[in-house]
Amino acid sequence: MAEQGARTDLADLVRERRRELGSVDRPLSLRALAARCIDPEHPEAGPVVDHNWIDRLEKGTLRDIPDLTKLQGLRAGLDVPWPRVQAAAGSQFFAIDPVWSEDRKTRALVPGYREMSPEDQAKADDLTQSWRDAKLD
Repeated sequence: MAEQGARTDLADLVRERRRELGSVDRPLSLRALAARCIDPEHPEAGPVVDHNWIDRLEKGTLRDIPDLTKLQGLRAGLDVPWPRVQAAAGSQFFAIDPVWSEDRKTRALVPGYREMSPEDQAKADDLTQSWRDAKLD
């Protein structure tokens, strides 16, 4: 089984979007979400995950780390921007956290950001902002 630790970013995103995509009193079902998870580059292949896979993701019991095809299909099924799925998967499975510039136009993926001291987090934040500032020059 893939070690997921305490991070649940992708699982949380799936649960959140199932609630948003469902009705007022009922989240979108696992089966309905799975049916929507089609890789946009190969739609003829059909869904790239099944309801059991999504259930294991939500419960933190996947046996493997999702590959790019599954993540792209999940992105389509959840109807969210690719960077949101990418960041959630990176955080949950690899402890890589997105750090954004103040205007949220520049992103850096920082391994172990959450575990850093506040001083080191501030340095990563400053570095991300400096990259954004450099783009504007």
